[in-house]
Amino acid sequence: MSKGHTQELISPKLDGKRLMLEMEYLAGLFERHRAAAQATVKELAIGGRHFPFNSRPAIMGVINLSPDSWYRESMCLTAEMAERRGRVLSAQGAEIVDIGAESTLAHAARVEDEGQTRSLLPVIRALKKAAILVSVETYSIAVARACLEAGADVLNLTGTEGSEELFRVAASHGAAVILCYVQGANVREVGDLDLSVDPISDMKDYFERQIEIGARLGLDKFILDPGLGFYYRNLQDSATRVRRQMTVFLNTFRLRALGFPVCHALPHAFEHFGEEVRCAEPFFAVLGALGKTDLFRTHEVPRIRAVLETLRSF
Repeated sequence: MSKGHTQELISPKLDGKRLMLEMEYLAGLFERHRAAAQATVKELAIGGRHFPFNSRPAIMGVINLSPDSWYRESMCLTAEMAERRGRVLSAQGAEIVDIGAESTLAHAARVEDEGQTRSLLPVIRALKKAAILVSVETYSIAVARACLEAGADVLNLTGTEGSEELFRVAASHGAAVILCYVQGANVREVGDLDLSVDPISDMKDYFERQIEIGARLGLDKFILDPGLGFYYRNLQDSATRVRRQMTVFLNTFRLRALGFPVCHALPHAFEHFGEEVRCAEPFFAVLGALGKTDLFRTHEVPRIRAVLETLRSF
């Protein structure tokens, strides 16, 4: 592939120094990957519920149990607060609630396995009693095992070490695994990304390898997550970061050619949205929907639900 064509895949057309997404980019993207655009994915049964991803995307709400989490609206510092938010998220339209006990921010404190499980287990049990599907975000084998035994339906895997054991544990509980693209041992130990190559090709290679390992261990419920919200060192520049995020959102359909649904954690672009940062996730949801995202992970469930319902009315 020529350097020029690679660059065309990496980012939309630049108008001077300003990034501008245009119809020509979308049309060209479709023409280059017409076969992938027609791909269908496996429609998973999670916790006994069917997810018809080929006809309707789903929404995952977020609960952060760490005091280091930056999104205050999703932070819950007690099990009671978390249970209440989980019920609200479900009523607002979240079909899965994702819970994490350690922030992914680079400066956040590390939380030992015991501390994570102590925070997570009461919330999992309470939400399961309320018939709410629960996902747990972790890269720890011990935490994953404890949470799956407590009834978690989904493992949101944010690391690469010990993946075989994690796949084996998830398969034994009939759980789904959100397989995050992580360049490093885990989300807290990432360095730089290669920004000179087509990101989707690298992601496809990574996901293919992990799916093959999982299949060998009896795991057949994967959801693929490009990991756009992770804090890579060379994505600190806002223009570079947002350009990559937009590009991956619009190219999401190419990952669906692997046969599994794709999840996106919606980002925020603080530098552009400022005081209106809570509008950022709905904006990125539009790009995600254009790219055929199957599962939207969001702090703003009502806003994302409104966006998706509006797009479906077209």
